[in-house]
Amino acid sequence: MSANMSAIRSGLIAAAFAFAAGPVIAEDYAAPAADASASAAEEAPQMTTGNGEENWIITEGATRNGATFTFPEVHIAENGWLVMHPFEDGKPNGDIYVGHTYVGKGTNADVEITVDDEPAVGEMFIVMLHSDVNEDKVFDFVFVNEREVADKAVFEGMKMIAHPYPAP
Repeated sequence: MSANMSAIRSGLIAAAFAFAAGPVIAEDYAAPAADASASAAEEAPQMTTGNGEENWIITEGATRNGATFTFPEVHIAENGWLVMHPFEDGKPNGDIYVGHTYVGKGTNADVEITVDDEPAVGEMFIVMLHSDVNEDKVFDFVFVNEREVADKAVFEGMKMIAHPYPAP
């Protein structure tokens, strides 16, 4: 991936987290880097969040017992992780995570994930999929650049497999 495309994708990841938090205003984002062409930025597809054709998280019907959430179904094309990131100041914070659990390739039923602290009803999270890039069953949440961690977020095209989710 070119440096330009990498910069654009990193910006889109940040935008997706902000998108999940609500309306966006121009001052929420820094101006594109000077070396990024205006036409490339204009032509870049917009990133979205949600379920894909090969990867999904069913949030409807999810439950919580204390600090443990149970999602009815998670499907992932390759081995990976179901991860929960907190909201801070009304926006999702993808720089930290509060819970993760391993999910094997294929369909996983009744997937449990425990967060660090028992949340209040309505407390917001981003629940999303990350790949187990090196297949070691260790969640490698180590930044390899400004926005990406070793076990990368799962995308289908420009759709990040993620959902804003309030604690039930």
